[in-house]
Amino acid sequence: QVQLVESGGGLVQPGGSLMLSCTASGSIFSIIAMGWYRQAPGKEREVVAEINNGGGTKYADAVKGRFTISRDRAKNTVYLQMDSLKPEDTDVYYCNGKIYYSLTAWLDLWGQGTQVTVSS
Repeated sequence: QVQLVESGGGLVQPGGSLMLSCTASGSIFSIIAMGWYRQAPGKEREVVAEINNGGGTKYADAVKGRFTISRDRAKNTVYLQMDSLKPEDTDVYYCNGKIYYSLTAWLDLWGQGTQVTVSS
């Protein structure tokens, strides 16, 4: 079994910081790409940040300069450092990974979701 487990969500005041973690476990051959997405009630899930196999990153315009995605290959973990948080960042955040469990077979997996609430 291969799965993604998220942690790090919570309640923070505007201007504060949080760091989300997402760890892949199970029989893993390689991880090609991972990313973070968020979804507010009644809205479509949207990309927040992505990191590819070469370490290249991409961010949504709304979070550029405030969020940083990183990856620890040894731990099979992706992080999202969120600084200068705003109330509009309040969402359920999901991690995603394209994970190979053999040389040629892969799964597109989602974490369970973690709530981030930015409020006074």
